Amino acid sequence: MNLKATNKTETNKYELEIEISAEDFNKAIDEVYKSEGKKMTIPGFRKGKAPKAFIEKYYGESVFFEGALDKLYRPALMDAVEASGLEVISIGQADITAVSKEDGVQMKVTVVVKPEITIEGYKGIEATKKKVEVTDADVSGELTKVQDRNSRMVTVDNRAALTGDTTVIDFEGFCDGVAFDGGKGENFELSLGSGQFIPGFEDQIVGHEVGEEFEINVKFPEEYQAENLKGKDATFKIKLHEIKRKELPVLDDEFAKDVSEFDTLDAYKDSIREKLQSDREKAAESDVENQIVEALIEKVQGEIPDEMYENEVEESINSFAYRLQSQGLNLETYLKYTGMDTEALKAQFKPQSEKQVKVRLALEKIAELENLEPTEEEVEAEFEKLAKTYEMEVDKIKNIVAEAQVKADLKNQKAVDFVKANAVVKTEE
Repeated sequence: MNLKATNKTETNKYELEIEISAEDFNKAIDEVYKSEGKKMTIPGFRKGKAPKAFIEKYYGESVFFEGALDKLYRPALMDAVEASGLEVISIGQADITAVSKEDGVQMKVTVVVKPEITIEGYKGIEATKKKVEVTDADVSGELTKVQDRNSRMVTVDNRAALTGDTTVIDFEGFCDGVAFDGGKGENFELSLGSGQFIPGFEDQIVGHEVGEEFEINVKFPEEYQAENLKGKDATFKIKLHEIKRKELPVLDDEFAKDVSEFDTLDAYKDSIREKLQSDREKAAESDVENQIVEALIEKVQGEIPDEMYENEVEESINSFAYRLQSQGLNLETYLKYTGMDTEALKAQFKPQSEKQVKVRLALEKIAELENLEPTEEEVEAEFEKLAKTYEMEVDKIKNIVAEAQVKADLKNQKAVDFVKANAVVKTEE
């Protein structure tokens, strides 16, 4: 197998002329005969016992050509790509230009290569960092959320229902005096003010007491999902069984002990403040990095082949499908639920995928221009980090994740750090 020529046909595209020797081709034919000849029946021979020459005479000399080409195509292509020295990102269909036992195989394959891009002005990119502060109101807001998570529902029997209460009701709906499908429920828990039911429904339960039976009148929205109910006036018969309200725990030292590792409420508040500060600092740093990345995208110059974007979209969809699988769903079910097809999903992923391609190309170019290379220690540390993340031994991780990929990721991160270190970051007033 041999690369005869590498011909550039257009920007980012080359045609590889590949030759498979007669010796290799005939050897592959013999291998196919040994596996496939056993399945063939030739008059005058027991099944699978006919010599190769008789089978070729009966079916034609090319009877084993396709099988031989299937065996040889990929190795020949991979050898040719390696010999070409090109960084191939996509491979087209092979065009077999000649094939015979005497001369072997001649074929041409068009490949798409990684584009050569340029980037200027990546030093001194301007970005604005948001001012970070945590107020007493922010801390109180977080405490309220914790209170809510630790609340309990208590039954109310000494007053009428109020907005914010949870009621237990029976209901049945009628249009023009006739009950309609889906309009009936028993012992249904409804939080008043939640907007769970159509406008006006929950408001008319407010003011009623446990044990009351009453009617409420509402109008279905014009955009309601059920065609037969759109814009219709309806009456609901209601029976109110129970009123419940949320009881929040008292904010004191005992509360702090129950929900945290701290002995006092003040210490717990301090920890909330510190965490909010840390989280917002991280968010502000992430926002600065996003601004820098967006600026880098604008500075990428070069003709990027569509195949590169398409590959990125496919990878994004595969990753998305894997995440769905971890949640007990598959991609086909997701598409059915959302009413999308594969093309619509690709369109959804395309804008972000195009950004990812441009960012990666920009970072790779910057790493090249600035001679940014990870050390052996950094590569080993990254493998150890991956092993810890996936709870596997380092040696097993190395068998799964290629060292070249780890180095590439580290180079890109070094490029990000370099651009950030050379950026002009102003803090928001």
